Amino acid sequence: MPIHAEDLEYLRPQGSAPLLARYYRPEGAGPFPAVLEVHGGAWTSGDRLNNIAIGEYLAAHGIVMLSIDFRMPPALRYPETVADVNFGIRFLKANAERFATRIELVGGLGTSSGGHLLLLNALRPRDPRYATLPLAGPDASLAFAVVCWPVADPLARYHAVRERGNERLVEAHHQFWPSEEAMAEGNPQLIVEGGEPIEKPPALIMQGTADDNLTPDMAANFAAAYTKAGGSISFHSFPGQPHAFIARDPTAPDALRALGLIADFIHHQVG
Repeated sequence: MPIHAEDLEYLRPQGSAPLLARYYRPEGAGPFPAVLEVHGGAWTSGDRLNNIAIGEYLAAHGIVMLSIDFRMPPALRYPETVADVNFGIRFLKANAERFATRIELVGGLGTSSGGHLLLLNALRPRDPRYATLPLAGPDASLAFAVVCWPVADPLARYHAVRERGNERLVEAHHQFWPSEEAMAEGNPQLIVEGGEPIEKPPALIMQGTADDNLTPDMAANFAAAYTKAGGSISFHSFPGQPHAFIARDPTAPDALRALGLIADFIHHQVG
């Protein structure tokens, strides 16, 4: 299926440069299911172009993707960065007709640290700390959530990378998080286990078994906790695959299988 891709401005923060989004659109009239995509990069790097392969694949399979830039350290850290993502979700929903979708067809997709940012908004879409940027219209609740190799437990990941001597990731934690207490508070795993009132949209989580960026059981632990809390989640493990394996080679068999699972899951949720 032919696709269309273009960049556009979605947010002009006071005192900051405009934030851009890459819009991937299928051919045809729609309405199509849509995802707000949140890139990874240890909360400190990357941009809306990280996951071009995902955007092109989804658009070719009848799904809109809006990939956003968002502010990172040193400009912003937790929880303010989460608010940019929250605004992005609300922007997509408020402009659903413009983006060939409908409000009830809008979900989210996040990879790595972007999976963490997406999960916080999926669980706490109306948290006043996350919904600080004004925009009239719908809230940031999601019809579904897709997370690939997410940092679902940033505190556990922090302890793991300290023990391994991974100074790059340790420093990324220090840049993004004010404290270990914040890592526990803004922690999807602990939020789900803690019993606070949360939203639980249907979710898909994917993880490679050779991922040395996370603790080995992080994705499985989150899936188990989400299920125990009453959520519906589909967990897929990819033996031998490293962190971010789709972007490493989007044409590899496991990458294509993962992309197919994402597209099928999204169509199933809104079909």
